[in-house]
Amino acid sequence: MSKKKVFILGSTGSIGVSTLDVIRLHKETFEVVGLTANKNVELLLKQVEEFNPKYVILRDRNLVNKLENNLRKETILLSGKEGLLTGTREAEYDILLSALVGFAGLQPTIEGIKRGKRIALANKETLVVAGEIITQLAKEFNSEIVPVDSEHSAIFQCFVGEDEKEAEKIILTASGGPFFKKSKEELKNVTVAEALNHPNWDMGSKVTIDSATMMNKGLEMIEARWLFDMPPAKIDVTIHPQSIIHSMVQFVDGSIKAQLSSPDMRLPIQYALTYPERLPNSFTSTKLTEIEEFSFFKPDLEKFECLQLAFDVMEMGGTAPCILNAANEIAVERFLKNEISFSAIPELIKEALNNIEVKPIENIETIIECDSLTRAYFKV
Repeated sequence: MSKKKVFILGSTGSIGVSTLDVIRLHKETFEVVGLTANKNVELLLKQVEEFNPKYVILRDRNLVNKLENNLRKETILLSGKEGLLTGTREAEYDILLSALVGFAGLQPTIEGIKRGKRIALANKETLVVAGEIITQLAKEFNSEIVPVDSEHSAIFQCFVGEDEKEAEKIILTASGGPFFKKSKEELKNVTVAEALNHPNWDMGSKVTIDSATMMNKGLEMIEARWLFDMPPAKIDVTIHPQSIIHSMVQFVDGSIKAQLSSPDMRLPIQYALTYPERLPNSFTSTKLTEIEEFSFFKPDLEKFECLQLAFDVMEMGGTAPCILNAANEIAVERFLKNEISFSAIPELIKEALNNIEVKPIENIETIIECDSLTRAYFKV
């Protein structure tokens, strides 16, 4: 049996590194044909040396000279946004693992969809800002989207063998992040270091801050709306601090199916690569007898305003999720630079939603224009 060829967008981030862990364990099943990074040249070089991909892409053009003299002659080196698009258009692969952070992942992912490839989707912003277009393109080009996020992977697994029309609602679980027990008043004085200290998951800085504000869960709700063709009224969120139940589906007969495992992103990544098969691994073992309790709480939408904003834009539709996403990326970046406070993140997003016109989505250009307008509003 021939190996499945995998092209990884964002190989030096936490999802990319975990994906290579999976491939390292299953070398007889997978072959890496493309690796991309933003600025982490040192790690990228180590990955290239081990996996010998045909395509290597660095988004930061200014760092290309650090790569050029360290690659094999047959390696194709590309750079910048155009390099990402060229690589995803030209490389021979079976699976595109889309793990770029933020809006940057949208267009390269579309290139993979247009080629009818399986998309192992970790870039939630792709569906947040352009869900309607992405799902239409996937049907048109017979491209299979398999989610990588633990929550969406859980729902995906719960639906195996089920009729999605018989779902009463899908329930996304949230850890609650580091500030679940803090009051709204206490959030005003949160530091960057505190916000980056997630209790259960090891993620990149942007996603970790999104988890602390619960915007991550808001983005996941919008993503789920398109992945599973669910109206907003059928999407719910519950806080589950143990992060063992990754999400659930409640059916019309009252039954609830849940997917459980210890928090290890390599499990949903492997499932996205191997689906519909399951392969053994040595990553983690979930021992139910060692889990003292499963607890669930209703999220405080007044305290976690970003989650409420996500509910709002999901109902608004059009370009509202795109505005929310771009404003959030800007706000998180400013918080990480200590330019704004933690509690100012939702305020900046509300400002954008109040001042930028929400339009119907006609095509992908509408999305790109909306993203640019939002960033221009904040002079980014």
